[in-house]
Amino acid sequence: MSEVDFTLLGDAIWLDFVNTARGRTAPPPDLLPNAAAVRRWTLAQRLHSDGDAPELEQALRLRERLTALAEALHLGLQPPAGSIAAINEQLALGPGCHQLTRVGGEWQLRFSPVTRPPVLQAIARSAAASLADPLLLVRCCAGEQCSLFFVDDSPNQSRRWCNKELCGRDVRIERRRGLLR
Repeated sequence: MSEVDFTLLGDAIWLDFVNTARGRTAPPPDLLPNAAAVRRWTLAQRLHSDGDAPELEQALRLRERLTALAEALHLGLQPPAGSIAAINEQLALGPGCHQLTRVGGEWQLRFSPVTRPPVLQAIARSAAASLADPLLLVRCCAGEQCSLFFVDDSPNQSRRWCNKELCGRDVRIERRRGLLR
């Protein structure tokens, strides 16, 4: 499997990670069956540095917790406590310090890491950033065979498909033919 075999929607690293166990076919293949696949995924996301590859069991445990989080957010439910605990566990591992920075003309106190975060910590930070954004919506693709998650950042929050050309194509064709309303 090469880097191009991973579906990287570019919306949020954590959702791309969750989507390694989901797909556009039923049942979807698990794209992280072994440690080598985890390393390839981290390289595809540009998260990997030498000696930074997570253990397979740790990665799959975090993916399971984040999948539960994505499903809850998609359904408009509160985040599961286990998902929050898994994110906080990873975030607590990182060294760094707080810095005062000017953002948009206002001073803000922000945490700045001392070094590049390990892979699972970077994934957890992505999930934490998504949870902290009240305007962000996590959706599951409306494609008939697709189960991928994505961030709906459309202006009116009406995005339905992870990829309009792949998953939304059949619906658009049927609408043009007058088969759907």
